Parts: sequence; structure tokens; C-alpha cells
Amino acid sequence: MITAIIIDDEPSNIENLWALLQKHCPQVNVFAGAGDVATAEKQISQHQPDLLFLDIQLKDETGFDLLKLLPVKNFEVIFVTAFDHYGIQAIKYAALDYLLKPVDIDELTQAVAKAELKVKSRQSNQQLEFLISNLKKDDAPLLKIALPQQKEIRYVLVSNIIRCEADDTYTFFFLNDGDKILVSKPLKEYADLLQPNGFLRTHQSHLVNVSHIRSWLKEDGGTLQMEDGSKVPVSKPNRERVKAGIAGLFV
Repeated sequence: MITAIIIDDEPSNIENLWALLQKHCPQVNVFAGAGDVATAEKQISQHQPDLLFLDIQLKDETGFDLLKLLPVKNFEVIFVTAFDHYGIQAIKYAALDYLLKPVDIDELTQAVAKAELKVKSRQSNQQLEFLISNLKKDDAPLLKIALPQQKEIRYVLVSNIIRCEADDTYTFFFLNDGDKILVSKPLKEYADLLQPNGFLRTHQSHLVNVSHIRSWLKEDGGTLQMEDGSKVPVSKPNRERVKAGIAGLFV
């Protein structure tokens, strides 16, 4: 699955292309549509798409104006326009493809297939770079961890993880920015991986980052208050080990 944003100053064009993609290119998940440069810039920043379907004429501005504004261009671009005289300029901007309106379905599916290959190749390279970066550290604590989701792989700073919570064979990650990420792997895998980074297994279903503990509450025999306000139970078999693990944190 690749994620996309459609940018066109005519709402009907956005709707038409969106419908064509749903019918003929189900591997494309369109997150949003935008009708001007300012809105498009915000949508790209928010959604971090793999692919832009970009009209060239956007009211008094152009798709090229949008591209000049973006400091990082980690997406592919398929220009969609009614004006073929923009073709050379589009090529200079290294567009993946260039479609003329009205959009031909065969040309659309071919362009999307090219985009899919490019996106998969880029994701593969990112994963390899991440793996090599971690291998270089030998036994040093991890700086980042890869959290695979259905539509993307999130690379998260380990120091930003407040706690993890098991949900059957899945694991929820709670981050210090309020984000909550669900990963389809059991908690035990992450307990083993994160233990050298100061994480403690407090309970069969809970793993906490010691640096994000706010206090030890005596209720229910032992509960940890975390910096995000959450309360994490400490099971009786783990109580002394957890106390030892956080000794010295609180004066």
C-alpha cells in the first residue's frame, strides 16, 4: 500500500481522480486532497505521503512553487495537468510521470505501478540503513526502534517511549508526544530488546521506561505513576525487582 495526496485547484478533478484510483489502483491510499499551495504544504507535512498527484496550475501559483517550498522531498511526483507545454519543466523536476487531463486509465495504472516500485525500493533502502546503523553500535543501547504497522514503518526514538502494553499478541507503544502505536508483535519480543535501554517488565502485560517514571504509588500493593499520567500495575512477583530497578531515581 502506498499513500498519496491529490493536489488540484478544481475539487471535481480531485474527486474524479480519487474515484479512478479507488477503482483501478487499489494499492493507493489517498489521504487527502488540496486545492492550493498553502493547504498542500500542510497536508504533506501532516501525512508524509509516498506519492503526490500534482496539478501544475494552482490558482495564481504552480505545483513547482509548492516543490520549491518543501525542504525535504521524500515522495514521488506524478504531474497531472491539462497543459502539455509544461512537460519539459516537469521533467527537470524529475517527476516520476506526467499525465494529461482527461486522465487515461492505462496511463494512470502504468504511472502508479512505477511509483509503487520506487516507493518500495526507497522503503527497503531506509530499512537497510536503519539495520546497518544499529549493527554498528554492537552492544550499545539502541537509539531508535523500528515499529512495523500495516501501512508504514515508524522509526521511534527509544527515549521517547514511555511504556508498552500487551494486547493479546499485539503491543501498544505509548510515546511522550501522546502518540499511541499498535504493533502486531508480542510484548515479550520488545521486553528482551529494550531491557538494556532501562526498560522494566512490571507485569505480564506492562513494560515501562524507567526514565519516564514519576512516582511509586502504594495503592494495590504497588503501582507506577508515569510522566504521561498513566498508572501501571506492578505484579507481586515483580515487586522487589522493580523496586531495585528504580532505586536511586527518587530522593
